[in-house]
Amino acid sequence: MSPQTVDRKPAPYELSISRLIDAPRRKIFRAWTEPALLAQWWGPHGMTTPECEMDLWVGGQFRTLMRAPDGAEYPTMGVFLEIVAPERLVFTDAFIPGWIPSGKPFMSAEVTLEDRGGQTLYTARAMHWSDEDRQAHEAMGFHDGWGQSLDRLVTLVTDGMPD
Repeated sequence: MSPQTVDRKPAPYELSISRLIDAPRRKIFRAWTEPALLAQWWGPHGMTTPECEMDLWVGGQFRTLMRAPDGAEYPTMGVFLEIVAPERLVFTDAFIPGWIPSGKPFMSAEVTLEDRGGQTLYTARAMHWSDEDRQAHEAMGFHDGWGQSLDRLVTLVTDGMPD
């Protein structure tokens, strides 16, 4: 059974967003796994991602730096836990490369891409270590911010990215 067909119940401290995208999942997977592409859409409207590094293997680095219009910077670093091309990515900030505990884990993320006859059902889940972390992420604007990032991703894979 592929990961996309597993009946996934919400995690206890989960936030999620889903959308049907008019693009094949291989394009969306590329947009998630090629640093130059991810840098074009990662973050809410007005944000840039001037730094993006990833080593696409289990335990490999996932690192971004988002910059807000006011110059504030938001670094993230973690590792990939699972990579199933072009169906699923799982990463966490609980570790940094070398499986070194990060000191303050905030969340693990799962992105699933389900084929729907040329379209893709995209689901991103942010699973937090505590209800306090989930509430903090929601207060930071999870739905709006991840929704705006998803808008930018959709624009890239439907208008601005060759097959």
